[in-house]
Amino acid sequence: MSSAVPVTAFSVDPAKFSDPARTAKGEARAHVALDGLTTLWFNTGTLCNLTCQDCYIESSPTNDRLVYLSLDEVRTFLDEIETQSFQTEEIGFTGGEPFMNPDLVPSIALCLERGFRVLVLTNAMRPMMKVADQLLPLAAQYGDRLTIRVSLDHYAQAMHETERGARSWQPAIDGLQWLVRHGFNTNVAGRLKWGEPEAAMRTGYRRLFDALDITIDADDPIALVLFPEMDETADVPEITEACWGIVGVSPHAMMCASSRMIVKRKGAKAPVVVPCTLLPYDARFEMGETLEDARQSVSLNHPHCAKFCVLGGGACSAG
Repeated sequence: MSSAVPVTAFSVDPAKFSDPARTAKGEARAHVALDGLTTLWFNTGTLCNLTCQDCYIESSPTNDRLVYLSLDEVRTFLDEIETQSFQTEEIGFTGGEPFMNPDLVPSIALCLERGFRVLVLTNAMRPMMKVADQLLPLAAQYGDRLTIRVSLDHYAQAMHETERGARSWQPAIDGLQWLVRHGFNTNVAGRLKWGEPEAAMRTGYRRLFDALDITIDADDPIALVLFPEMDETADVPEITEACWGIVGVSPHAMMCASSRMIVKRKGAKAPVVVPCTLLPYDARFEMGETLEDARQSVSLNHPHCAKFCVLGGGACSAG
């Protein structure tokens, strides 16, 4: 996916989101402590077979700002989970298009062998189908511990292709049907950018799934996750410590209370840890090279923290 708006360009008051401790009004900024590392994400790299209209991470066939993670690098963090006694249950793989990384399938297999649940985010197109024969044994051996989440931005072809480009619909549908037909635990991810009520979106997806003979429950918010939009041009409020009670949201429900993500920047000697899947580029959110470094709390000092997580209710894990 790709965006015409640079990641750092926000149409907000420049005084906002500048001080990790205080908002522009001088109020105490909200922070989120790590309750426990339930989900560890690996960003496998920002290269993708598509260039989408609105991609928060600007993935494309040429964007290699985040380079491929290797199997050995994945293993290093899995080893640390064990040695530091993190109670991690789920490993997520995101991109870019994860299946473009040649080490993805061995990395998935390693995580499953270690006893983790695994969630892979994909557009289910040619990169996935090129390794179909390697995936089949994993589905057969590990069953529901492996979940593949397919990005289908809308239930209608025209809208999906508005975002992902011409001729992107049918390969995604083919990949989705292949996954379901072969018994993979399969979810779908859509987007709420279209102005339709969520109930109407779920009705549309339900009709699509029925027409395709796909056994996915459109009313299940995990089986069909509909993400709030992250408009990087829109002004958003800063989140203060007082906001938790005002908006009726708990800091324990935030992604960064239970998740971290591993990224490797182009030219870097080693991967680093960031708080979540939404902040891959902003160096202010780098937490160090180890999971132990990343036990620190997270200052909600970014528009995505407010728009997607606190006010939008978004979360990326499978459970």
